Amino acid sequence: MQFVLALVFFMTGSGLGYIALRAWDNSRINGVKNQINNMLKEAEETSERIKQEKISEARDEVNRLRQEAQRDIKERRIEIQRTERKLEQKEDNLDKKIDRVSRKEDELKSRHEELERRRSVLEDKILQQEIKLQEIAELTKEQAQEILLNKTEQDATHMLGLKLKELEERAQREADRKARDIIISAMQRCAVESAGESSISVVPLPSEEMKGRIIGREGRNIRAFESLTGVDLIIDDTPEAVTLSSFDPIRREIARRAMERLVVDGRIHPARIEELIERAARDIDEEMITEGENAALEMGIKNIHSELVRTLGQLKFRFSYGQNVLAHSMEVAQIAGVIAAELGVDEEIARRGGLLHDIGKAIDHQIEGPHASIGADLARRFGERPEIVSCIAAHHDNLEVSSIYEVIVSLSDAISAARPGARRESVDAYIKRLQQLEEIAQTFDGVTRAYAIQAGREVRVILNAGKTDDGAVHKLAYDIARKIESEMKYPGQIRVNVARETRATEFAK
Repeated sequence: MQFVLALVFFMTGSGLGYIALRAWDNSRINGVKNQINNMLKEAEETSERIKQEKISEARDEVNRLRQEAQRDIKERRIEIQRTERKLEQKEDNLDKKIDRVSRKEDELKSRHEELERRRSVLEDKILQQEIKLQEIAELTKEQAQEILLNKTEQDATHMLGLKLKELEERAQREADRKARDIIISAMQRCAVESAGESSISVVPLPSEEMKGRIIGREGRNIRAFESLTGVDLIIDDTPEAVTLSSFDPIRREIARRAMERLVVDGRIHPARIEELIERAARDIDEEMITEGENAALEMGIKNIHSELVRTLGQLKFRFSYGQNVLAHSMEVAQIAGVIAAELGVDEEIARRGGLLHDIGKAIDHQIEGPHASIGADLARRFGERPEIVSCIAAHHDNLEVSSIYEVIVSLSDAISAARPGARRESVDAYIKRLQQLEEIAQTFDGVTRAYAIQAGREVRVILNAGKTDDGAVHKLAYDIARKIESEMKYPGQIRVNVARETRATEFAK
């Protein structure tokens, strides 16, 4: 029974608990629903408020853009109006210009017609004047034209002489300005020596008795000496000295050294003469090689063929117008190197061409022909480059210039030869050069007298005042200078001074 009651109470309690729990759950659910409804209502209100704000902002932005667009449209309209006004003004100006051009065309047309009318009148007058002039001068039209052409030619010659003088002075100033520093620098940096050699050598003797020993019994010693050396041994009245003469400087030097050794040795007989001559020849040969190598080394020249070195050394014993050819060649090489450096071209080529430019003089007494051609053939045979060969061949202006190195070597050769004390000239050649200068000047029309002065450095020409005018003086000086350049060979430069003088003579009684 108790169990039943307990069970009933348990069932009742459970039902009441379930009912109470269900009521509490319903209450919570309703609260949550209310909260959700409130949140939804707030979200709708917030969304509506944001929507209204965005719409308001969009309206403001649209209004702003509309105002900016209207302002831009207004500015563009103003700019278009301004451009239209400018175009209208330009159109008006163009119309005015067209009107002015039309008026000018009409004026030019009328002027042209007037000029044509005047030209026709002038032609008629000129024709009438020509007829009258022919009647007065008793000349035909062709004769008058010839006189006029002669007068025009004289005037043109006058103007040409003046223009030539102006151009020559301008070119001279420009050339002096550009070349002065280069040439002076090259000349100042070279060591120079004065000429002082001849074609004979004098050997001093300790006594007059030595002359008899040199001659030998019945002249056998002197004959052996001359036949072995190829030189002339002159024994004259010169006290305590004998003279050796030969056109070949190598032979003369061998003979001189052999004679000096014979005099010192004292044993003078044909066998001893032959022995000392052979020894002197060997010494000279070694000295030539040494001198050639030293010259190439001093000038900084490399890879020269041994035969060219030996031939170069021979130039030590060769003299031209009293100037030592080896020293001259080294001087030319040095000047050429300086000029090449100033001009910005290859110094080694210029120095090499300058050092070898006169190498033909070492053998020109053995081979016929000018030394420039001989030297060029020799250099070509022993493998020198074409530009070096052309420098050698063209250094005396006997070939057309093909490279700047030829000009540099030729100029350096002229500088070395023309400096004071460099060369000596024989009296006969000197007089012949002066006579040739005067003869060239006197070949021109209008020249009455010509004088070579200042040792041939200037030729003074006197013109006939009746046959020439002042304008022709400059043209004649130019022509004489060019003819001297083409027909003569000379160191340095020659000044041509042309004067036109008028003299009047009267007598007082």
